[in-house]
Amino acid sequence: MSAHKNIDRICIVIVALTLLISVIFCNGQIWGIQAAERTMGYENRIFDSSKVHKVDIIMDNWDSFIENCESEEYSECSLVIDGEAIKNVGIRAKGNTSLSSVKNMDSSRYSFKVEFDQYENGKTYHGLDKLCFNNIIQDNSYMKDFLAYTLMKDFGADAPLCSFADISVNGEEWGLYLAVESVEEAFLQRNYGNQYGELYKPDSMSFGGGRGNGRDFDMPDFSEEESGFTKGERPDFTDRQSDSENAGMPEFEIPEDFNPENMHEKFGMQDFDGKMGGGPVGGMGSDDVKLKYTDDDISSYSNIFNNAKTDVNTADQERLIRSLKALLEQSDIESTVDTDEVIRYFVVHNFLVNGDSYTGQMIHNYYLYEKDGQLSMIPWDYNLAFGTFSGGNASSSVNSPIDTPVSGDMSDRPMISWIFDNEEYTEKYHQLFSEFLNSTDMASLISETAAMIDEYVKNDATKFCTYEEFQKGVDAIAEFCELRCESIRGQLEGTIPSTSEGQNEDSSSLIDTGELNISDMGSMNMGGKGPGGNDRMNFETPGAVGMSDFQNAGNFSLRNISEESDSSDTPGAGGFNPDNMPEGFDPSNMPGGERPSMGDFPDSSMNSGTNTAASAVLLAVSAVFLIAGLVFAAKFKR
Repeated sequence: MSAHKNIDRICIVIVALTLLISVIFCNGQIWGIQAAERTMGYENRIFDSSKVHKVDIIMDNWDSFIENCESEEYSECSLVIDGEAIKNVGIRAKGNTSLSSVKNMDSSRYSFKVEFDQYENGKTYHGLDKLCFNNIIQDNSYMKDFLAYTLMKDFGADAPLCSFADISVNGEEWGLYLAVESVEEAFLQRNYGNQYGELYKPDSMSFGGGRGNGRDFDMPDFSEEESGFTKGERPDFTDRQSDSENAGMPEFEIPEDFNPENMHEKFGMQDFDGKMGGGPVGGMGSDDVKLKYTDDDISSYSNIFNNAKTDVNTADQERLIRSLKALLEQSDIESTVDTDEVIRYFVVHNFLVNGDSYTGQMIHNYYLYEKDGQLSMIPWDYNLAFGTFSGGNASSSVNSPIDTPVSGDMSDRPMISWIFDNEEYTEKYHQLFSEFLNSTDMASLISETAAMIDEYVKNDATKFCTYEEFQKGVDAIAEFCELRCESIRGQLEGTIPSTSEGQNEDSSSLIDTGELNISDMGSMNMGGKGPGGNDRMNFETPGAVGMSDFQNAGNFSLRNISEESDSSDTPGAGGFNPDNMPEGFDPSNMPGGERPSMGDFPDSSMNSGTNTAASAVLLAVSAVFLIAGLVFAAKFKR
């Protein structure tokens, strides 16, 4: 066969096209091709939320492992998930304050993190690298986290998958947990594809006992001039022997020169006034955790970069700082923020009234995702949502204003303030809020979930509440959601003020919450009974006092206390009087068979090396095109 006169040109074109196709396959996002969600394989297994899954932990020396849970060190175990065995995986306890709280309650019901590739590189459970089992502490309803993640996901915000898991240990029942997808590599691949960006979990709240989050906590030193205390001196708690029915109550003596306004300089608080009330009151996080731009110095953002979940380099850090600067200036919001995803996130987040979050007092419990300079938010840890942070006030939680979800100056939280600084984004926020309310059947979701887990809760031997308290918790969360929807509809329609200022000026239109008790859902005060019905760390039951007692005191403020004023007459304190603390409060009492054989179960077909396999497929496809092109060129060249 004679060669075509333009065969050289044809060969060059074929090879060029082959290389171009290969580049597009491997770097689609660079060319504006957005990565679609990936189906990993684990989604419809452990995270099928329509049923309760059975998980058995098989482990030698379990008792020793439990005794050393606070060390948060991994130990070897095997899992059997719905009859499928996964051998040789790592397990450790997880949590912040919950770790020490569980121990102080004389309980062994810790939360756990499972790492499938701890001992075998690339090992996964159908693509899942890490899995959390949350112990459902501070949640009598058993469903605060479950509802939060489900609502986020269903409304289009990137959120971890979750489902309920009935856990046993070596064949013996342990309790009903919530299985949650870890926000790590598998999560990133599932949501953003292989070419995902950078992930951070900003946090400056270094107390609480969690891994890397409390072990080295050191209370900042206050100068004597700032605090009114002599260095090394502790507040004077003395037993009062009086004729009062509350004899024996400790008396906290506030020094004459004590100035709480100076505390924000040490703790990063803003607008601190000592309030113990329902909504966010300033914030205890640092500026970088608030996602505020300070300067171009990388060290100014240590609470972000020290908590990076992906391997970041200097270029990644500098790019994020530029994004924070653009966020502050609101110079190009569309390029700086994934606006639709972030607004959807805050619609659901603000519905949930979570004070233990970015918009709340502690300013943590969120993930920050960045790709090519564009930012978005990922939810985490909603067991104190639905107004239950500090045993919240029902009326202030149900009617929490949707247009001022941050107490004080909105500019203090730039990741949300841009929504309200622009009428177009505010309107979109309102439209999406209306869409969320109209598209979500909250009552059915709650009732169906409660029915699904009812028997498991009843038989849960290690639960943190009684079965009756669970039933009250379900009723309370259902009522909260119904009233919250009613309040937000009124705020969107203009019949109820949607800002804190408006509600302060006109409280007559607020939704009446009747006898709704927020603490029935469970709160950080952890009322009720511990395992076996024993009293535990308990601030809610009779004879105990907790934050919710202060909650009902209205806008109690340290600023209003002086030597001349009686606390019962403090303006705005609602009659709060420390002499009326509940009887019995004593600070000295505060907390500080045969095993199944792995041979009995079918072994799991591990999906290992997910990234490597995907890359190999792309390279193989590219190689096929390249070889085909070269063969074609050589044939016609001859």
